[in-house]
Amino acid sequence: MLALRLTRAARLAVQLRRLLVASASAGTGFLLLCALGHALTHPDAPGASSLRLAWCAAPLAATVYLAVAVARADPGTRPRPGLSAIGLGPGRLMAVSATTTALSAALGSVAALLGFLYLRGDLSGAPVDGAVSGVLALGQRLPAPAVVTLLALVPAAASAAVALTLRPRDPRPAPSAGSRRYGRFGAYGWGAARETFGAYGRYGARLASASASASAPASASASASASASASASAQPAGGRPAGAAQADPSGALLTQASATLSPATTDGDGSAQDATGPAPVTPRSHTTLLPWGIAVLTAGLAVETYAGDTATRDAAPSAGVLLGWALATLGLALAGPGLTHLCGRLLQAVRPGALRLLAGRVLMEESHRIGRPLGVVCAVASAAYAAAALHDADATDFGPLSLIGAVVVAGCTVATLLTAAVEAKHARTDTTDALLRLGAPPTTLRAAAALRAGALLAVFGPLTLVVAQLASLPLAR
Repeated sequence: MLALRLTRAARLAVQLRRLLVASASAGTGFLLLCALGHALTHPDAPGASSLRLAWCAAPLAATVYLAVAVARADPGTRPRPGLSAIGLGPGRLMAVSATTTALSAALGSVAALLGFLYLRGDLSGAPVDGAVSGVLALGQRLPAPAVVTLLALVPAAASAAVALTLRPRDPRPAPSAGSRRYGRFGAYGWGAARETFGAYGRYGARLASASASASAPASASASASASASASASAQPAGGRPAGAAQADPSGALLTQASATLSPATTDGDGSAQDATGPAPVTPRSHTTLLPWGIAVLTAGLAVETYAGDTATRDAAPSAGVLLGWALATLGLALAGPGLTHLCGRLLQAVRPGALRLLAGRVLMEESHRIGRPLGVVCAVASAAYAAAALHDADATDFGPLSLIGAVVVAGCTVATLLTAAVEAKHARTDTTDALLRLGAPPTTLRAAAALRAGALLAVFGPLTLVVAQLASLPLAR
């Protein structure tokens, strides 16, 4: 019920994105039903029917990818402070997002079923004649379990992917694992320093330690020891106030067990950063997956070349071609963030000015958001170029179903890229407002955006042409 209310109260842009998900789901569901109709019409050719069903995996993956991008960009289901008090925590919002995605995809599946039944003549009374009449199973009864299973595939996959992507995560960083240090016999835990012989029974050794961690600079310990000695000299002989600091022979700073410590130091889990604010986040590099992406791309092109060499000239693209194209798409998706990050670094090379520095830093920051959609768009454009080259060489007619699948895949990838760009723009709203308050002219921000687009086009454009040429060579022979 909450998902329906949020769906109805959403803004126009959010509704349009959900309508795109429903349209993609409708196209994918129609292709799945056509594969079922082909299997019912040609029971003596199970291999061709299985190949049609396997090629439906491409629009299915594109639809799920678009659904995940739309769910991430939905502002109505983002965690906000105070929502957990009324029962809308991150887990509940994740369930709402998954339910909303399932409703949008289910609407598209229902539209696909109505369109399929209309073309069969079950609703209008007269079936449609043409190239699609051979996959409509005219004059045969559709098995209800198969229809329900195929139509429920897109909503189930989309909602599961959204739930997996938006699942609640622990925002606290994982503790760094250091090397194990062994101290006295029976010592437990990760010791900061090796204890000498007899340290356990030395007088005052059981006092609570208030020294910094092993990673703290040595200057902090030296200044603390100096302040402790200064405070000790200010006291009369033989007297020591409660909680006064003293140094043991090994140089560690010790306090009395009854000393009044701050909550940050009394926590045993090392959460002292909570008292002073969150620790600075080190920007992560997105170039680590670049070699793996290139390796997977090379493997996909090799598989596609082998499948193109072993296939006959008049046969339809085999499952090996589909596998090679899937590997190439995965490789470009893995290499996309690294290439985008390198584009940002190249823009800042050789004495950059303010414009190039701003454009490069924004590209480096947004590489994890727009890198993968850019890689997928590059793969789809390469496949479209290879298909166009094959069509010009052999005058092959792909048919209306192939055209529907190409439109679904291309539309989903482009819509995903645009959605990721909008999400990245909303993420840097505070930075843009700060620049405008500091006096940066709006023309500079627009010029930086144009410079980023030109840099990405200069890198991904030739890459698309190279991959397309390599992919079309085995298919054109």
